[in-house]
Amino acid sequence: MAPPPQGFRLPKPIRRLQRQAPIYALQTLSGLSTRLRDITGREVLDMNRIMEVVQFVYQQRELARRGANYAVDDFGFDAQWTESFITVFKSLYRDYWRVETVGVEHVPPTGRALLVANHAGVLPWDGTMIKTAVYTEHSHPRHVRALVASQFMGMPVMSWFLRRTGQAVGHPDDTRRLLERDELVLVFPEGTRGTGKSFRDRYRLRRFGRGGFVATAIRARAPIIPVSVVGSEEIYPMVGDLRPVARLLGLPYFPVTPFWPWLGPLGMIPLPSKWRIQFHAPIDVSDLSFKDADDQHQVMALADEVRDTIQRGIYDNLKLRRGVFL
Repeated sequence: MAPPPQGFRLPKPIRRLQRQAPIYALQTLSGLSTRLRDITGREVLDMNRIMEVVQFVYQQRELARRGANYAVDDFGFDAQWTESFITVFKSLYRDYWRVETVGVEHVPPTGRALLVANHAGVLPWDGTMIKTAVYTEHSHPRHVRALVASQFMGMPVMSWFLRRTGQAVGHPDDTRRLLERDELVLVFPEGTRGTGKSFRDRYRLRRFGRGGFVATAIRARAPIIPVSVVGSEEIYPMVGDLRPVARLLGLPYFPVTPFWPWLGPLGMIPLPSKWRIQFHAPIDVSDLSFKDADDQHQVMALADEVRDTIQRGIYDNLKLRRGVFL
C-alpha cells in the first residue's frame, strides 16, 4: 500500500478517534472486567494493574519526547527516568516475590546513611528490591544509590542502565562522594562472593573483607543500617560454576542452575520465591573520631557487629517464612 502524499492529513473525525481510542479501550476493558466479575464471582481482569501498565507506557512515551534535554547528576543518575520504572519494580516486589518488609522506618527520611546488606542470587535483584522497599514503603520515599562491582560497569548496555538508575562503582571514593551529598548508599560487603556462592551455602554470609565500608561510614559521619534479605538465594539456585567460561568472558563466575543454560533465555527467568526484608536499627558512628577509621581493630569489630546483626536477621526471617514459595 502506497504511503499518503506529503502534507496529507487525516479527516478531523478520524484524528479525534485516534486521540480517544485509548479511553474507549479502557472503558471497554472496564465493562468486560465488571461482567466477568459478575459471572465468576472473582476479579478476572485487575483494572488497577492494567492502569499501571498504561501509565508506564504513557510515561515512557513522554520521557522519549525529552530528547537530549534531561538532567543527570555527576554519576549519570536520571531520577525522572528511574521513577518511571517504579511501577514495574513494584509489580515484582508486590506480586511476584510478595516481599514483606519490616523496619523500613529505621531508614532516615533525610540525610545520609549507609545501608549494608547480604548479597545473593547470581544477579543483583536483592539490590533492586531493597531500593523498591525504601521508595514505596517509607513514609518519605527516597532513592537508594547501590554500589556495584566494576565488572558490571564494563558491560555496554548493563553499565548504561545501572548508571541511569542511580548505581555507582563500588569504590570508597564514590561512596564518600555520595554520602557527602546526604544520599542513601547501599553496599554489599560480600560482593560477587555472595552472589556467586553455591546453593548449598545459601544464607551463610561470606566474610566482609577488611571492613572498608565501616571506615567510610566513620569518615562520612553516616549511620550504618544493617539489612537482612531472605528469598534472593532461591531465585537462581546455583549448582555449578563454569570457571573457564567465566574467565573467557571476563566475569567473576558463570552460573549453572537447574534451568540455565539448558533452557536458554527462559533459564534467566527468576523463580518466584517468597521474600522478607528487614531493616535493622542504625549503628551510630558519630561519636567516633576520624582516627578510629584508621584503627583496623575498631573497624573490624564494627564490621563483625554489622555482619552478626545481618546473619541473625536472616535466621529469624527464615523461621517466619512458611516455605520457599509461600
